[in-house]
Amino acid sequence: MIRNFFSDILNEVIQYYDGVVVVIPRLIMAVIVITLAWIIARLIRNITNRKLKKRMEDPLLAEFLATMVRALIIIIGVSIAFKVLGLSGVTASILAGAGITAFIIGFALRDIGENFLAGILMAFKRPFRVGDFVETGPIRGRVVALNIRDTQLKTPDGKDVFVPNANIIKNPLINYTIDGFLRFDFVVNVPKGASHEAVMKDIEAAVESVEGVIRRRRKTELYVSAINPGGTGLTVSFWIDTFRSKTTSEKIRSEVMIKVQNVIENLQ
Repeated sequence: MIRNFFSDILNEVIQYYDGVVVVIPRLIMAVIVITLAWIIARLIRNITNRKLKKRMEDPLLAEFLATMVRALIIIIGVSIAFKVLGLSGVTASILAGAGITAFIIGFALRDIGENFLAGILMAFKRPFRVGDFVETGPIRGRVVALNIRDTQLKTPDGKDVFVPNANIIKNPLINYTIDGFLRFDFVVNVPKGASHEAVMKDIEAAVESVEGVIRRRRKTELYVSAINPGGTGLTVSFWIDTFRSKTTSEKIRSEVMIKVQNVIENLQ
């Protein structure tokens, strides 16, 4: 009886030993796979982070995307390691559970997810850059930052507005300064009896005398837009180079209008 008892224990130990001998190579291989995946993920994350920061103006988003790439590579490495160990069923269960969890969280936080995906789309499409003056819906302002959830705009009156990224994707976006050229138009009244050719020539010279107004690539244009009993309505159209201007476009426009007004007053 006792002899059978010890014999059974010995058999169990031998079977356990044989099982360990079989598992150890797989275990070593799985550890190697995970280690390699970790090293490769870290290397690719650093490369991706560096590349994205060169293309993006938002380092937070670039770093987040690089971290996502790293996490994806590690997940793939862990899945391969489970397969090496013969635990493919465990991997499927984990992925299924993660999918269900992600679906539940995504449904509960769909607005945040929508804004996040919209932010990623804008980061790659680049409809604007930091410093551009844009208009989306009723909001107009200069872009301060593109974040994961929203875009920060500074309005002309100094307010900081945080616009959800999804709203920018869904609504028309007007970028006034993406190519550096910004046009302004305004109308002046030329008194009756004045020489229109001479007045237009003087106004053109006055407009182009203002620093910041483009003189060659995009010429200043003047044309008659209205006729009334007191005189003629003259539309003045000029361009500003927002990249090279040392002052704001609003100040340049104001200076142009003052100079044109001086020309008109000299006719009276």
